[in-house]
Amino acid sequence: MKSRIKGKVYFLNRPNIDTDQIISAKYLDVVSISGLGEHLFEDLDLPGFNPEDPVFKEASVLVTRDNFGCGSSREHAVWALEDNGFQVVIAPSFARIFRQNMFNRALLAIELPEHTIQSIFEGKWQRCEVDLTKMEVRFAQPDAPFGPAYDFQLTDFDKNLVLQDGLVGFVARSY
Repeated sequence: MKSRIKGKVYFLNRPNIDTDQIISAKYLDVVSISGLGEHLFEDLDLPGFNPEDPVFKEASVLVTRDNFGCGSSREHAVWALEDNGFQVVIAPSFARIFRQNMFNRALLAIELPEHTIQSIFEGKWQRCEVDLTKMEVRFAQPDAPFGPAYDFQLTDFDKNLVLQDGLVGFVARSY
Protein backbone atom coordinates (compact mmCIF):
# COMPACT_ATOMS: atom_id res chain seq x y z
CA MET A 1 0.00 0.00 0.00
CA LYS A 2 1.31 3.41 -0.92
CA SER A 3 -0.25 6.20 1.11
CA ARG A 4 2.52 8.65 0.16
CA ILE A 5 3.63 9.21 -3.42
CA LYS A 6 6.64 11.37 -4.28
CA GLY A 7 8.02 12.20 -7.67
CA LYS A 8 9.30 14.63 -10.24
CA VAL A 9 6.78 16.79 -12.08
CA TYR A 10 6.16 17.28 -15.79
CA PHE A 11 3.76 19.88 -17.21
CA LEU A 12 1.60 19.53 -20.33
CA ASN A 13 -0.03 22.88 -20.93
CA ARG A 14 -3.00 21.93 -23.07
CA PRO A 15 -6.65 21.12 -22.35
CA ASN A 16 -8.48 18.24 -24.02
CA ILE A 17 -5.55 15.87 -24.48
CA ASP A 18 -7.35 12.85 -25.83
CA THR A 19 -6.50 9.17 -25.72
CA ASP A 20 -5.29 9.26 -29.36
CA GLN A 21 -2.66 11.80 -28.31
CA ILE A 22 -1.77 9.78 -25.22
CA ILE A 23 -1.24 6.56 -27.21
CA SER A 24 -1.74 6.13 -30.93
CA ALA A 25 -4.47 3.76 -32.13
CA LYS A 26 -1.84 1.72 -33.97
CA TYR A 27 -0.86 0.22 -30.59
CA LEU A 28 -4.33 -0.97 -29.64
CA ASP A 29 -3.59 -4.53 -30.72
CA VAL A 30 -1.01 -4.80 -27.93
CA VAL A 31 -2.18 -6.96 -25.01
CA SER A 32 0.75 -6.24 -22.69
CA ILE A 33 1.48 -3.06 -20.77
CA SER A 34 5.21 -3.53 -21.23
CA GLY A 35 6.63 -1.35 -23.99
CA LEU A 36 3.69 1.03 -24.34
CA GLY A 37 5.45 3.75 -22.34
CA GLU A 38 7.98 4.35 -25.09
CA HIS A 39 5.10 5.45 -27.34
CA LEU A 40 3.44 7.73 -24.77
CA PHE A 41 2.48 11.07 -26.35
CA GLU A 42 4.38 10.29 -29.56
CA ASP A 43 1.53 11.87 -31.58
CA LEU A 44 1.13 14.87 -29.28
CA ASP A 45 1.70 18.07 -31.25
CA LEU A 46 2.50 20.55 -28.51
CA PRO A 47 5.17 23.24 -28.97
CA GLY A 48 8.10 22.59 -26.66
CA PHE A 49 7.13 18.99 -25.87
CA ASN A 50 9.81 16.41 -26.53
CA PRO A 51 9.25 12.83 -25.36
CA GLU A 52 13.04 12.41 -25.21
CA ASP A 53 13.39 15.25 -22.67
CA PRO A 54 15.10 13.82 -19.55
CA VAL A 55 12.66 15.78 -17.35
CA PHE A 56 9.77 13.95 -19.04
CA LYS A 57 11.48 10.56 -18.81
CA GLU A 58 12.13 10.98 -15.07
CA ALA A 59 8.70 12.35 -14.12
CA SER A 60 6.11 10.35 -12.24
CA VAL A 61 3.64 13.21 -11.72
CA LEU A 62 1.91 14.86 -14.68
CA VAL A 63 0.18 18.23 -14.32
CA THR A 64 -2.07 19.19 -17.18
CA ARG A 65 -5.21 21.08 -18.12
CA ASP A 66 -8.95 20.39 -18.30
CA ASN A 67 -10.59 17.24 -19.72
CA PHE A 68 -7.52 14.99 -19.75
CA GLY A 69 -8.09 11.58 -21.34
CA CYS A 70 -11.10 12.56 -23.43
CA GLY A 71 -11.90 10.76 -26.67
CA SER A 72 -12.25 7.04 -27.08
CA SER A 73 -12.19 4.93 -23.95
CA ARG A 74 -9.02 2.94 -24.39
CA GLU A 75 -7.33 1.35 -21.44
CA HIS A 76 -4.06 1.40 -23.41
CA ALA A 77 -3.74 5.14 -22.71
CA VAL A 78 -3.58 4.47 -18.97
CA TRP A 79 -1.24 1.52 -19.57
CA ALA A 80 1.15 3.81 -21.49
CA LEU A 81 1.21 6.30 -18.61
CA GLU A 82 1.84 3.47 -16.15
CA ASP A 83 4.58 1.86 -18.27
CA ASN A 84 6.31 5.23 -18.58
CA GLY A 85 6.41 5.52 -14.78
CA PHE A 86 3.61 8.01 -14.12
CA GLN A 87 1.80 7.44 -10.84
CA VAL A 88 -0.23 10.65 -10.58
CA VAL A 89 -2.00 12.94 -13.03
CA ILE A 90 -3.28 16.28 -11.73
CA ALA A 91 -5.82 18.25 -13.78
CA PRO A 92 -9.01 20.28 -13.34
CA SER A 93 -11.03 17.41 -14.84
CA PHE A 94 -10.74 14.03 -16.52
CA ALA A 95 -12.87 12.11 -18.97
CA ARG A 96 -15.02 9.84 -16.79
CA ILE A 97 -14.00 6.44 -18.19
CA PHE A 98 -10.34 7.42 -18.45
CA ARG A 99 -10.33 8.56 -14.83
CA GLN A 100 -11.82 5.27 -13.65
CA ASN A 101 -9.34 3.31 -15.77
CA MET A 102 -6.57 5.18 -13.94
CA PHE A 103 -7.90 4.17 -10.53
CA ASN A 104 -8.42 0.59 -11.74
CA ARG A 105 -4.66 0.46 -12.43
CA ALA A 106 -3.80 2.21 -9.09
CA LEU A 107 -2.84 5.47 -10.80
CA LEU A 108 -4.02 8.53 -8.95
CA ALA A 109 -6.18 11.10 -10.76
CA ILE A 110 -6.32 14.31 -8.72
CA GLU A 111 -8.78 17.02 -9.67
CA LEU A 112 -7.97 20.56 -8.57
CA PRO A 113 -9.71 23.81 -9.56
CA GLU A 114 -8.45 25.56 -12.69
CA HIS A 115 -7.12 28.54 -10.69
CA THR A 116 -5.09 26.15 -8.53
CA ILE A 117 -3.71 24.38 -11.60
CA GLN A 118 -2.78 27.79 -13.02
CA SER A 119 -0.92 28.61 -9.82
CA ILE A 120 0.92 25.27 -9.99
CA PHE A 121 1.92 25.95 -13.61
CA GLU A 122 3.19 29.40 -12.64
CA GLY A 123 5.25 27.91 -9.80
CA LYS A 124 7.10 25.63 -12.26
CA TRP A 125 7.53 23.17 -9.43
CA GLN A 126 9.86 20.24 -9.97
CA ARG A 127 8.89 17.90 -7.13
CA CYS A 128 5.56 16.69 -5.80
CA GLU A 129 4.38 14.81 -2.74
CA VAL A 130 0.91 13.33 -2.37
CA ASP A 131 -0.39 12.22 1.00
CA LEU A 132 -3.44 9.98 0.60
CA THR A 133 -4.03 9.89 4.36
CA LYS A 134 -4.40 13.67 4.55
CA MET A 135 -5.77 13.94 0.97
CA GLU A 136 -3.34 16.71 0.08
CA VAL A 137 -0.69 17.44 -2.52
CA ARG A 138 2.35 19.68 -2.13
CA PHE A 139 4.98 20.96 -4.56
CA ALA A 140 8.57 22.15 -4.22
CA GLN A 141 11.70 23.15 -6.07
CA PRO A 142 14.66 20.70 -5.98
CA ASP A 143 16.37 21.86 -2.79
CA ALA A 144 13.50 23.66 -1.09
CA PRO A 145 10.88 22.52 1.43
CA PHE A 146 7.43 21.64 0.18
CA GLY A 147 5.04 24.56 -0.13
CA PRO A 148 1.42 24.88 0.95
CA ALA A 149 -0.91 21.92 0.72
CA TYR A 150 -3.68 21.67 -1.85
CA ASP A 151 -6.57 19.53 -0.61
CA PHE A 152 -8.30 17.11 -2.95
CA GLN A 153 -11.21 14.70 -2.69
CA LEU A 154 -11.56 11.02 -3.59
CA THR A 155 -14.30 8.54 -2.96
CA ASP A 156 -13.38 5.85 -0.45
CA PHE A 157 -13.56 3.30 -3.26
CA ASP A 158 -11.12 5.18 -5.53
CA LYS A 159 -8.76 5.78 -2.62
CA ASN A 160 -8.83 2.07 -1.80
CA LEU A 161 -8.07 1.19 -5.42
CA VAL A 162 -4.88 3.26 -5.25
CA LEU A 163 -3.92 1.91 -1.83
CA GLN A 164 -4.56 -1.71 -2.82
CA ASP A 165 -2.75 -1.72 -6.18
CA GLY A 166 -5.78 -1.25 -8.38
CA LEU A 167 -8.93 -3.22 -9.04
CA VAL A 168 -7.21 -6.61 -9.18
CA GLY A 169 -5.50 -6.04 -5.83
CA PHE A 170 -8.70 -4.67 -4.30
CA VAL A 171 -10.72 -7.71 -5.40
CA ALA A 172 -8.00 -10.14 -4.26
CA ARG A 173 -7.95 -8.56 -0.79
CA SER A 174 -11.71 -8.14 -0.47
CA TYR A 175 -13.12 -11.43 -1.73
